[in-house]
Amino acid sequence: MQAIPPEQSLIEYPSDFPIKVMGKAHPDFAQTLTDLVRQFDPDFDPATVEMRPSRSGKYIGLTFTVRATSREQLDNLYRALHGHHMVSVVL
Repeated sequence: MQAIPPEQSLIEYPSDFPIKVMGKAHPDFAQTLTDLVRQFDPDFDPATVEMRPSRSGKYIGLTFTVRATSREQLDNLYRALHGHHMVSVVL
């Protein structure tokens, strides 16, 4: 992946940055992904996670608002979430 110079970034660091994650509903889905997010943002507050079940209840959507400190941090977090077996979509 090509590095983007800070002056060309659309994101100002540090800033609060929302990440949406969707997957099949599972009792451990939110806790498992919260633990993963905290690896990249140790100060992340789990009480801020927004949860939205699908109409049928088969899927759940989570929104994590992390404190983004660098492009590298966000890229690594996106890769970790996208690669997790419980996750279907990361936005």
